[in-house]
Amino acid sequence: MIKRTVILLGCLTLIAETNFAQSEKDLPLVQFVKPIIGTQRMGHTFPGATVPFGAVQLSPETDTIPYSVDGKYVPDVYKYCAGYQYDDKTIVGFAHTHFNGTGHSDLGDFLVMPTVGKLQLNPGTATDPDSGFRSRFSHKTETAAANYYSVELEDYGIKAELTATTRVGMHQYTFPASDSAHIILDMTYNLYNYPGKDVWTYIRVLDDSTVVGYRQTNGWAKNRTEYFAMRFSKPFKSYGYRNYSTNEPYIGFWRRFDVTKNFPLIQGHDIRAYFNFNTTQGEKVKIKMALSPVSYTGALDNMKAEAAGWDFNKIKNEGQLAWEKQLEKVKIQTVSDSDKINFYTAMYHSFINPTIYMDVDGAYKGLDQQIHNAAEEGFTNYTTFSLWDTHRALHPLFTILQPKRAGDMVESMLKHFDQSIIRMLPVWSTYANEGWCMTGYHAVSVLADAVAKNIAGFDTKKALEAAVTTATNPLYDNIPAYEKYGYIPDSMSATSVSTTLEYAYDDWCVAQMAKKLGNEQIYQQFTKRAQNYKNVYDPSIGYMRPKNKAGQFRKKFDPLETSGEGFIEGNAWNYTLYVPHDPKGLIALLGGDRAFIKRLDALFTTYLPDKYFAHTEDITRDGLIGNYVHGNEPSHHIAYLYNWTTEPWKTQSTVRMILKSQYHNGPDGLGGNDDTGQMSAWYIFSALGFYPVAPGSDHYSLGSPLVKSASISLENGKTFTVEAINQSPGNVYVSKVELNGKKLDSKTITQSDITSGGKLTFYMSKKHHK
Repeated sequence: MIKRTVILLGCLTLIAETNFAQSEKDLPLVQFVKPIIGTQRMGHTFPGATVPFGAVQLSPETDTIPYSVDGKYVPDVYKYCAGYQYDDKTIVGFAHTHFNGTGHSDLGDFLVMPTVGKLQLNPGTATDPDSGFRSRFSHKTETAAANYYSVELEDYGIKAELTATTRVGMHQYTFPASDSAHIILDMTYNLYNYPGKDVWTYIRVLDDSTVVGYRQTNGWAKNRTEYFAMRFSKPFKSYGYRNYSTNEPYIGFWRRFDVTKNFPLIQGHDIRAYFNFNTTQGEKVKIKMALSPVSYTGALDNMKAEAAGWDFNKIKNEGQLAWEKQLEKVKIQTVSDSDKINFYTAMYHSFINPTIYMDVDGAYKGLDQQIHNAAEEGFTNYTTFSLWDTHRALHPLFTILQPKRAGDMVESMLKHFDQSIIRMLPVWSTYANEGWCMTGYHAVSVLADAVAKNIAGFDTKKALEAAVTTATNPLYDNIPAYEKYGYIPDSMSATSVSTTLEYAYDDWCVAQMAKKLGNEQIYQQFTKRAQNYKNVYDPSIGYMRPKNKAGQFRKKFDPLETSGEGFIEGNAWNYTLYVPHDPKGLIALLGGDRAFIKRLDALFTTYLPDKYFAHTEDITRDGLIGNYVHGNEPSHHIAYLYNWTTEPWKTQSTVRMILKSQYHNGPDGLGGNDDTGQMSAWYIFSALGFYPVAPGSDHYSLGSPLVKSASISLENGKTFTVEAINQSPGNVYVSKVELNGKKLDSKTITQSDITSGGKLTFYMSKKHHK
């Protein structure tokens, strides 16, 4: 017997199927996942269908804002990093690849749009939807859940439903009766699109229901080729295309054919193809779109392996069971369902990226543009490494909840290093390309953290070699100047101070790895470099500050300004506190305990006027608490720095305040970009009561848990439990902490405390205690 349970969550409806025969074991946690959180403004998340770490992320696109017009940047494109804006009124189609919660973008491959009536191959505009194939829609008919999305396309009377496997997106379109039904395959659509981004498009019609091909693009990933295999559940009666490129004057002797209609080879720069059908009332036309980084044959094999049949609900349910398996790694009890929704949506967001990047047989295209095979080498290959963000909490979270994947991700980074022409670990790795986005070389943090926590699956000596080679690479971002001066001079970089601070932390990570592996020479060398943060501190004003080659600090300087003052995505107030590897040294540098506490207090209470960040895309008022920028990652450790002072209870109250103010259930549910899971990982750790202030160490700093209890099921078969006695919204302070029944005198726990299993008990109170 099947019972359909409808749970109203804000503007969307989640529909779960519960089988009485399976009782409460049937998808109890996916019901709390709300993919709509973070889809508006700064969140940049997508609400579509995907499985954990899936290569396919199938989601609606709500406009076609270009990256530039006449060579000038269009600011509105920033809102479409994930393709979907909650405030929009139209949908232009459904694309298969996305980044989740990033502040820059690419992808949006293989847009599919069903229509009826007169064939239109232009998407039209939001102000005039009837001028193209886009359709109006309403949130009232929109449903979003883990591995499922549906919406009514009002202009066509079509119900669109989406689900996915790891490498296959499945569409189900319920049509009205029509002798002019169409499926449009828009190969021109890109996120952050501009003329010339499509290098080449190739479509091959194999039979009356199977189409294969590829698209090569030049975007954030400069040389990216994605292959596909597309199969329809019923034969199309005719097909054709239009080439929108204005840069193909020569067609050679292909002119002897009419290639635009019913010709089985379609190619060009900017192609929109269409497939025509007759449909009856309520008929479901299904599509399977399989992806491959290697070939369309690989895509066909992926389709055969993962989606052999046409049972849409089977694929949806299998994907939701896959999500359930991941969500069940942490089972929590909370004071409110709202907190539970936030927690499991954060889990969902944390397990979207990085993405699996290989075919079912292990084949993938490497950074060297050659074909490699991960399965033959015993690992799963991953891409989408937003490391400036995710080294802070997401990758440390994987060492607890996903240690096997964590090892494979490190191995993927080491393969990237092997395939790099300049011998670099990834900085921002995407689809066999290096994007070079942001600063530092934070892959070394992930490697060092994995070494410190005894994560298996990679060669630790090779990891150290790769880290040292990266940290001393003369081609990368002023490393020779950094080595010469002990800081990056102001004249050589617009982010001279923040990059110096990030390098110092990364150097500490290399040192910790060397120490663990017994290399004393490298340990000493990089321990010394890790102190370089002191070289950009100006004691006369009490802030980190740019200085020139002669060692003179910049005279004109505003510590509140977020742009043009030597920092990236933050100001001197926040970055002066970016020394996660040496809080004691930082406290001494800033004048000792009382001065440091006063500095932290002021950060959270000093009002930052809009003029200091209005020109910066990545910072909005939503992500600010005083002058503290939670919406940007360099500040994520700061609340925990009170633990190194005589007033550690302020960590407890501040963490709880951030959890309440920066995470909500609505479309504006995040105070900043989720950045492929970093914002969400911060929430998970902090809700559980501990946080990795300095990844590269096996220590976690204690805070104030939001949960009443949590049970963490570890891959080694053991269980680690968190319990908060007397938990309530008002009881934000911790009077005592016990580990396995013994009182903890320190403000930290270790990785082995967690992985050994046991119980961490917080005793909550309305009043603070030392």
